[in-house]
Amino acid sequence: MLKRNIKELADALASIEDRDLMARLLRELLTPSEIETIGLRWELVKRLEQGIPQREIARELGISLCKITRGSRELKKPGSALKKVIRKYINQE
Repeated sequence: MLKRNIKELADALASIEDRDLMARLLRELLTPSEIETIGLRWELVKRLEQGIPQREIARELGISLCKITRGSRELKKPGSALKKVIRKYINQE
């Protein structure tokens, strides 16, 4: 059931072309705390991909090295979806 729900959610998100609609959906679907956590994780992964040292990220964002290490591990996995998406996003800036 969880697997099916994730696939359905991925399909729904992939079909949204309107950024404002996507942002509203995320705010309605997630709690403020979840939104903050996801936003923070996104920021730390962008910084990792830009080559900023983990300790510097921890200090600047006020988060633990454990959270940063998790993001770092995900980026290092072969075929990482996170790495593919973050690189695409960073190259658009």
